[in-house]
Amino acid sequence: MKNIKVGQQEFGKDKLFLIAGPCVVESESIMMKTAEKLKQIAENLNLPFIFKSSYIKDNRSSVDFYPGPGLEEGLKMLEKVKNTFDVPVISDVHQASEVKAAAEVLDIIQIPAYLCMQTSLVTEAAKTQKAINIKHGQFLAPENMIKPVQKIEHFGNHNIMVTERGYTFGYNDLIVDPRSFYELQQTGYPVVFDITHCIRRYGIPSSDPNGGTRQYLGPIARAGVAAGIDGIFIESHPVPCEALCDAASQYPLEELEEFLKPLIEIHNIEKQTRTEF
Repeated sequence: MKNIKVGQQEFGKDKLFLIAGPCVVESESIMMKTAEKLKQIAENLNLPFIFKSSYIKDNRSSVDFYPGPGLEEGLKMLEKVKNTFDVPVISDVHQASEVKAAAEVLDIIQIPAYLCMQTSLVTEAAKTQKAINIKHGQFLAPENMIKPVQKIEHFGNHNIMVTERGYTFGYNDLIVDPRSFYELQQTGYPVVFDITHCIRRYGIPSSDPNGGTRQYLGPIARAGVAAGIDGIFIESHPVPCEALCDAASQYPLEELEEFLKPLIEIHNIEKQTRTEF
């Protein structure tokens, strides 16, 4: 398996790595408090860490819902987090026209699940030679994720990771099929498991307590790590019920360190016994 390299750090080699942060860029106080705590947690647990927050959420279900501060202000905040805490940052890019500005700040460009097959977006991101995190579309068989990966490789960019976030099953429900971890591993790149998006209940506003099934986060995270993932993607907030996006699924920041400890233990066992197929 290839490792993803960001600056002097490598992700996916031996240690479980962490991608975490608020769903969307909020106030400066929330962002700085969250980043500081997440870096402390990562250092305590010896986890490679990438700070995640979206400068815009372009797929909110209503125009009345907070979409984020936008490209310019959002990137400024992410740059401040990056420089203050010396951590790599990642955010979603929704349009090819955003890529150039985003690449000036972001260490990793994230392709949203809904847009993973958008050739113009994927190739524009690939051309930057930045690390790319491409999320598995809810509509796409996992073995077909090799297609957008090959689009990135076409431009000589092999700094890629692939993220699972659940498959649409029936109406307003997402299912995580463990077989997808195996299929995504066949790309040859690190596999990340986005656990907080896969427990969202679509059709219900994320501010509604019924908009997420947070009680399942522990079981599905442990199952994913045991199945051989390389990184955990978890959105976290100091007060989830007050979050401006995905309030029902973000994990409480103060509880995150204890949540991660058993995942590290499981990952260490899995890596010792992993069989390359």
